[in-house]
Amino acid sequence: MSRPPRIGVFGGTFDPPHLGHLILAAEAAFQLGLDKVLWVLTPDPPHKRDEPHTPWPRRAAMVLAAIGDNDTFELSTVDIDRPGPHYAVDTMRLLRLQDPHAQWVYLMGGDSLHGLPTWHHVREFIALCDELGVMRRPGDEIDLTVVEACLPGVVSKVRFVNAPLLQIAASELRERAQKGAPIRYYLPEAVYALIREWRLYRQS
Repeated sequence: MSRPPRIGVFGGTFDPPHLGHLILAAEAAFQLGLDKVLWVLTPDPPHKRDEPHTPWPRRAAMVLAAIGDNDTFELSTVDIDRPGPHYAVDTMRLLRLQDPHAQWVYLMGGDSLHGLPTWHHVREFIALCDELGVMRRPGDEIDLTVVEACLPGVVSKVRFVNAPLLQIAASELRERAQKGAPIRYYLPEAVYALIREWRLYRQS
């Protein structure tokens, strides 16, 4: 009997998707033994509702351009196909309905793990995840005792991913583009081509 597929859930606004995203997703797939990584594009993130975003169809096109040559990566429309705001608990509920037999591994950064007790319906969210893949940067000190005290049992689901230190943030790339600073080598070539074609992130 074959084992159930292990599927990573990699959520983000991806505005734009950059090399840091790709490296983290690849490291998570390798270190956690994932068969697939779903790139879940969030059109309407609850914690960024005051920020302007590139329209999601263009962000989706950039994600597809970034991941198109990797069979392990797949764009998920689970959040695109429903109205916002988009909470992780709802995303995981819908994904489990799509494949109830899979092992679902939600990928997050160490900062997100620290803030986990404040998440929307967090206990249900944790129950819906088989594992939490936490990206740990070199030198990170992640204290699990506080999280475990707030959410007993959560630490048993944590699996660390040792990630390289990459000082690339999508917000910083947008700011650099606005100033006319170079962003080309922070991005997959196909994503950079779309940004140039659509004249994204320039001052209006």
